[in-house]
Amino acid sequence: MFIPEVRTSDALIREINETRVPYGTLAIWFLGQMSVVVKGDDTIVYIDPYLADAPYRRFAPPFRPEEAVNADCVLITHEHIDHLDPDTIPAMAGNNNETVFVAPGCCQNALAELGVQSDRRVPAKTGDWQQLNKLRYKPIPAAHEELEYDPELDHRFVGYMIQLNGVTLYHAGDTTIYSGLLDTVQAEKVDCALLPINGRDPFRLARGIVGNMSFREAAELAVSACIDTVIPMHYDMFEGNTEHPGYFVDYLYTNYPTQKSHVMARFERYVYVSARAFK
Repeated sequence: MFIPEVRTSDALIREINETRVPYGTLAIWFLGQMSVVVKGDDTIVYIDPYLADAPYRRFAPPFRPEEAVNADCVLITHEHIDHLDPDTIPAMAGNNNETVFVAPGCCQNALAELGVQSDRRVPAKTGDWQQLNKLRYKPIPAAHEELEYDPELDHRFVGYMIQLNGVTLYHAGDTTIYSGLLDTVQAEKVDCALLPINGRDPFRLARGIVGNMSFREAAELAVSACIDTVIPMHYDMFEGNTEHPGYFVDYLYTNYPTQKSHVMARFERYVYVSARAFK
């Protein structure tokens, strides 16, 4: 009987550090929920790192927060604990004093309380491209059920457009599809998109579970925005707020069989290769 190899946390961290990412490609590691590590060239970006070993998780994190010492930048989409994790952020801030944390204005006080120094905190100003070493990023509004905007703090929920290593990546954060989102995404000529698919309904909302786009909506957004490859996310972390990624794949195959997609195994490394890798 074949017994699959069980990788240690050290092996995964080493894989991230040692993976070579040629121009025109991005390496992506799926940590669960909307949490990913992205690497292009020698730049390592964590997005919504959620590494708390909480009892209500359906599976344990791949490594401990204090092991995540290799981040050049951390992008936070909003303040919910599975996105701005009060167990993960202090460890990452304390173990690497070079890591920069980008987050919406409403998260800035929380970051300070979690030990992130002021010179390492950057507000996620929506609509503006910003440069951080080799990483170019633009926060865009997200509607976690609804858009929430404060004139001083900007949008409460955001996603990120990322340009790194010749690839444009869209991490949607937690969002439904609101008026204008399609035009915004389509204008950026996205190569690869990470979209939530767990949906929403009045019953979950009554229990305080705020929703996202459904698998059908995510598929339609990917096709309508001419996204090259779409990866479904946010579907398997918490009981009562899950979805089957196979439904997403089936919907695409039935309705849009030429749309490229990839369902990531837990803690998998996926390398996206754009046409620019061959020029």
